Amino acid sequence: MAVLRIATYNIHKGMSQFNRRLTVHDLSLHLKQLHSDIIFLQEVQGAHDQQAKRFVAWPRAPQHEFLADSLSHRVAYGQNAIYDDGHHGNAILSRFPIVKFENQDVSVNPFEKRGLLHCEIEVPCWPQTVHAICVHLNLLGHDRKKQIRVLRERIAKMVPEHAPLIIAGDFNDWRQQASDQLTEALHLREAFETLHGMPARSFPSRMPVLTLDRIYYRGFTIEHAQVHAGKPWSRISDHAPLSATMRRV
Repeated sequence: MAVLRIATYNIHKGMSQFNRRLTVHDLSLHLKQLHSDIIFLQEVQGAHDQQAKRFVAWPRAPQHEFLADSLSHRVAYGQNAIYDDGHHGNAILSRFPIVKFENQDVSVNPFEKRGLLHCEIEVPCWPQTVHAICVHLNLLGHDRKKQIRVLRERIAKMVPEHAPLIIAGDFNDWRQQASDQLTEALHLREAFETLHGMPARSFPSRMPVLTLDRIYYRGFTIEHAQVHAGKPWSRISDHAPLSATMRRV
């Protein structure tokens, strides 16, 4: 096996825009249609007591477990924000075994609780594990710079230079400042920049304008990259999901 199909999606806690509808069941259905080997999810609702009472169809299992089970994937969850009614964070779903994972707190203020969910994934017949890091960065640029610095330090320390690496998620980087900080220092490339000359427009999902979501990689070539904008995805979350097909080199 030389090819990986991956996706990244900020799922808005399994709720539609303005939290009017529960969308996690539609999300499960449409994620299946992407046929992704590895899925990077942000704003995953691990628990929420009030929403569970509000919606009859609220899954009994945490959203990351519910989605992983529906796809027959393994899952790792990084709990970032904790509050009276529950918690949410990032998750990585994988068709292949997740042999190790760690969630590193990169919060820089009390109002935005963020983490880097770092998994090592064992792909059959590959000599090295794939390092997969799911990120969701802050809204303010100076905060994101601090978080990217921590991300760079983690990669330099924890990821062997020649190991395959994928970093995906919601970078909140509409000014496109993150790419220089990652690509030059870590020899990474961004999937949509590689194929289309610029990062994908992924927000808002009905008519994407801002380039918030990214897929950075090392040790692969990119064969395909797509933004899944409009219906049905725009009824699921305020972000559009991204998908890419990557070939190991």
